Amino acid sequence: MNLSLFTNFLDTGPSLGEIILRMGLTALFVGIIGIERQMRHKIAGVTTHLMVAFGAAGIAILQDSLYLEALALAESYASQGIPITVNLERQRVIAQVVTGVGFLGAGTILKTSNGISGLTTAATIWLAAMVGLTFGMGAYVLGIVLSLFSLLFLTGVRKLLESTSIKHVKSPETLGAEVIEK
Repeated sequence: MNLSLFTNFLDTGPSLGEIILRMGLTALFVGIIGIERQMRHKIAGVTTHLMVAFGAAGIAILQDSLYLEALALAESYASQGIPITVNLERQRVIAQVVTGVGFLGAGTILKTSNGISGLTTAATIWLAAMVGLTFGMGAYVLGIVLSLFSLLFLTGVRKLLESTSIKHVKSPETLGAEVIEK
C-alpha cells in the first residue's frame, strides 16, 4: 500500500485526476443549481448546495474505492486458493446519504399561516446530494442529465407556467412576519 500524498490511500480506486474530474463536474453542475436558488434569495444558496454535493461525492468516491479494494482482495485470496466470501453492497452509501440529506433538507421547510415555503429548496438540496453521488461514483452521463433536467424545470418550465393560467405560488416576501397557527 502506497501512502504518498498524491496517490489514493487504497491500492485500488480512482486516481487523483479522476477524483478531481468527479469533484469538478459536481461543482459545475450543482453550482448552477445553487446559483439559481441564490438568485431567487432562497434559504440555501450555492454554498449550501455545493457543500452537500461535495460531501455526497466524497462519500461516493470513498465507497467506490472500498468496493474496488474488496474486489481486489477477493481476487487475491481466490488466486491463492483461500476460500473467501465477500458481500459487496454499493447501494448502502446511497441509502445513508438519502436519509441524512433528507433530514438536512427538512430544516429548510417553513410552515406559516400563509402556507409552506422551502419545499423546492429542500428538494434541490436533496438533488445536490444525488448529483454528487452520481459524479462521485463515476456516472457522468447520469449526473449531467440529472443536472440539466433539474435546471430546465427550475427555470424554463417555471417561466412557461407563469405565462399560463397555472401560476407558481410565490413564497412570502418576509418569512417570520406572518402569524403562525394560533
